[in-house]
Amino acid sequence: MIIQLKQGATKEQYNKITQDLIKKGYEIKDVSSDKVIVFGVLGDTAILDERDMYAYDGVYRVTRVQTPFKKASRSFKKEDTIVDLGDGIKIGGGHFQMMAGPCSVETEPLLLQTAIAVKEGGGTILRGGAFKPRTSPYSFQGHGLEGLKMLRRVADQVGLKVVSEIMSSEDLVDFEKYVDIIQVGARNMQNFQLLKALGKSRKPILLKRGLSATIEEWLMSAEYIMAGGNEGVILCERGIRTFEKYTRNTLDISSVLAVKELSHLPIIVDPSHAAGKYSMIEDLSLASVAVGSDGLIVEIHPQPEIAYSDGAQSLKLDKYLSMMHKIHQLKELMETLKK
Repeated sequence: MIIQLKQGATKEQYNKITQDLIKKGYEIKDVSSDKVIVFGVLGDTAILDERDMYAYDGVYRVTRVQTPFKKASRSFKKEDTIVDLGDGIKIGGGHFQMMAGPCSVETEPLLLQTAIAVKEGGGTILRGGAFKPRTSPYSFQGHGLEGLKMLRRVADQVGLKVVSEIMSSEDLVDFEKYVDIIQVGARNMQNFQLLKALGKSRKPILLKRGLSATIEEWLMSAEYIMAGGNEGVILCERGIRTFEKYTRNTLDISSVLAVKELSHLPIIVDPSHAAGKYSMIEDLSLASVAVGSDGLIVEIHPQPEIAYSDGAQSLKLDKYLSMMHKIHQLKELMETLKK
């Protein structure tokens, strides 16, 4: 429920309403601006009759939020959320960032070579898997904590931020120490105990869409994190499972537009896991930029043919640099068209 007060409403009137609601067990989320006093009422508002709210002095409008996700809803917060990583690196609200790196952290020399290319192309965030969720128990599972440390050393040396995927809340202390963005993979999108733990963190969370998740289910998972107090959520469309087998997944490019209508959270796209084919990554990346994504996360590798995992969907470094040049040109064109 969203309550807007009349122009000229007093602080005393605001305090009276909010304190009464807090006593009833509701949480208040103030989203006021210089021009208007607006706040959200969080909790089970189904038993709260909005007509009763007009009995309070100063109430102008009461709106019931129809979506099951409250904090993530665009109706709850009109302006875009901007996730600030520091050092001038922001995601959302017109701020676009490129995340790139190998699927798995392998050796430090290879990671350093990759990170230098990420930076050269204009990327700001080094991605890499230290803890790897693999379909087969016999596949490479990652270097674990040492992989996180390697990511941090290399990123600091080159001047990049770090994003990596967490598998268990038991590793949260290490992730908070070594990474700048904690990634939740598609398989863990509805791992609600993990989401609750991440809600208590103050690190930004990159939440990937589940393999067959609807957009509403995806936003509800974001709600779990935000309900715990962590509102620095970045959504990531990475393709969903359909009947089509030619590509690894089916990239739902329309989800970028849908999320921007439904939510204020930033959304980026992962074309690597969507296509599963390196030959498609550039065109899918350009399409994602064209529909207004707030960033991309792509897999790149100096020698994809010897990569420990996902070599078939990893761009060689020269292909990445060529793609980034086109992305910069497209973004400049889009800015020109807006004028």
